[in-house]
Amino acid sequence: METLRQAERLSPRVSLWCMDEHRIGLKPIRRQVWAPTGKPFTCPVQPGYEWLYVYAFANPESGESLFWLIPVVNKQAYGAVMAEFARMVGAGADHRVLVVQDGAGFHIPPADGHPDGIQTVTLPPYSPELQPAERLWELTDVPIANRAFDSIEEVEAALSERCVWLEAQLTSCSLRKGRLARHFGLRMRCEPKECTCQTALF
Repeated sequence: METLRQAERLSPRVSLWCMDEHRIGLKPIRRQVWAPTGKPFTCPVQPGYEWLYVYAFANPESGESLFWLIPVVNKQAYGAVMAEFARMVGAGADHRVLVVQDGAGFHIPPADGHPDGIQTVTLPPYSPELQPAERLWELTDVPIANRAFDSIEEVEAALSERCVWLEAQLTSCSLRKGRLARHFGLRMRCEPKECTCQTALF
């Protein structure tokens, strides 16, 4: 919070976001579901070993979220996504954007630094419970849980559709209840918003 207060003294406009990456692939994701008494639930299982990654940003005050689907996690992909994120939220001299992230080894800015207006805040090691973005995965994984896919392209198609929908939902129940906001002691503000989904591939 002290970093946020310092940023507010330096810039006329400050916003706070959190970001994280989530690996998704052909390995099945299982979730508990309701089933009739005496009829155990079964789901198809077809393990595979192809992956893609969801890069997610969320604003715990407004409920806004932005997603990218990327086939790799590395320094280059991180830099490219951060640059596009900065462009989309209008980061710059008059708008400082604080991004809360973990200390992953590839969370390294390019040689010329982060985009203008972007300032990162790194969480302590081994503290996923402090990362608000971890709450997003229960939302992104809905269309692929308890399902089997023949190819990673099918997984990508399902996730792309889901991310488009999530970006348009400022009133999604999990966000509205403040699962993200409570980490920062913020109240939620829900307003209509145009969908701005971006799906990038390297």
